[in-house]
Amino acid sequence: MNTVELKNKISNGSFDKEFAMLYGDIDIAKARYIEAVDAFCEVYGDRDNVRLFSAPGRTEIGGNHTDHQHGLVLAGSVNLDVIAVVSANDSDVARIKSKGYNIDELNICELDIKEDEKGRSKALIRGVMAAFKQNGHNIGGFDAYTTSNVLKGSGLSSSAAFEVLVATIINGVYNEGSVDHISIAKYSQLAEREYFGKPCGLLDQMASASGGFTYADFNNPTEPVVEKINLDLSQSGHTLCVVDTGGNHANLTGDYADITVECRAVSNALGVEFLRDANQDKFYQSIAEIRAKCGDRAVLRAMHIFDENNRVTTQKNALKRGDFNTFFAAVKRSGESSYDLLQNVYSPSNPKEQAISLGLALTKRFLNGRGAYRVHGGGFAGTIQCYIPNRMFDEYKAIIEKVFGAGSCIKIFVRPVGGYELKGD
Repeated sequence: MNTVELKNKISNGSFDKEFAMLYGDIDIAKARYIEAVDAFCEVYGDRDNVRLFSAPGRTEIGGNHTDHQHGLVLAGSVNLDVIAVVSANDSDVARIKSKGYNIDELNICELDIKEDEKGRSKALIRGVMAAFKQNGHNIGGFDAYTTSNVLKGSGLSSSAAFEVLVATIINGVYNEGSVDHISIAKYSQLAEREYFGKPCGLLDQMASASGGFTYADFNNPTEPVVEKINLDLSQSGHTLCVVDTGGNHANLTGDYADITVECRAVSNALGVEFLRDANQDKFYQSIAEIRAKCGDRAVLRAMHIFDENNRVTTQKNALKRGDFNTFFAAVKRSGESSYDLLQNVYSPSNPKEQAISLGLALTKRFLNGRGAYRVHGGGFAGTIQCYIPNRMFDEYKAIIEKVFGAGSCIKIFVRPVGGYELKGD
């Protein structure tokens, strides 16, 4: 369909069921997609064969810093996403204009890694294209306009959402949707690691590509065991939200790296490469020797990793049973462990800035034993994740935003699908 027909279908309700599934609020979704179609026309003109795509951000449900130790993780795709208006252009050129950024344009016949593109979105597009071609799939040129409401620096993984969006476009436009979501995730990870130049696990891409609650066992990270859990969290009577406590992420690279380095030191002391493969009995029997060799913080962080893997299993089984009390209890224990053992709620280099600690303390006081709360994602600065009883949410939002600013409390829900093409009725 052309752009005029597409806008009419959006306005007339043809996409309402999909908007309700993806976002809940149909009217806001309509306005957002119509604005995106108009912006597409401003860049590329009126076009035929225009299509709509979406890829979600993700929230970490359980498994704080377990993935880099080949551990267990539970994540969920969220209603915040990157969307695209797309039309194939029957050429060897791919163009993506993202709202607020200059257009990225590349020749799809040139798919080698380019050092001068590292750290740029163009590298992600080229890397995804290369992965599809390397694995025997079709690729082709297209023109796209994208816009995102996935908060950067929030732990909701805006980069993975963009990668999965590009992969979903190529899959839909040139491969009739035949490429499975695990492959989509792997191609997206390859783009980020090899072309963009950022080492990353597979969790973010897997959650964005799969949709719903995703359990992943990274014992073999190249072939993770993945299980999708279909559950409507709203049945719990709680509202899921993240609170952006602010803070500067620019100087935290060393803090993140220290976690990996210290975990690796402990695992090597136990004769293995990753903590997932370590003998826990041997660890606890050898703590005196390990702390002398690796330091006390490394020992505490290893304790967190061991226990966190067990908590992920508890959370997964609780969600499958619909046992929310057990699930919330495990969430709180995870948060306490991240605070006490993993120690990723503030940077030791800047102890006066403890916004995450403050957010957790205020939330704990407000809930008074109800719901659940924890640090979200990498930590040290950024967001906390909270499950607030529905009847208390408006009051919580008012209190927490008085401290961290208007719009800092973002209501989210786990949507049932990952990378997705909207087709309407």
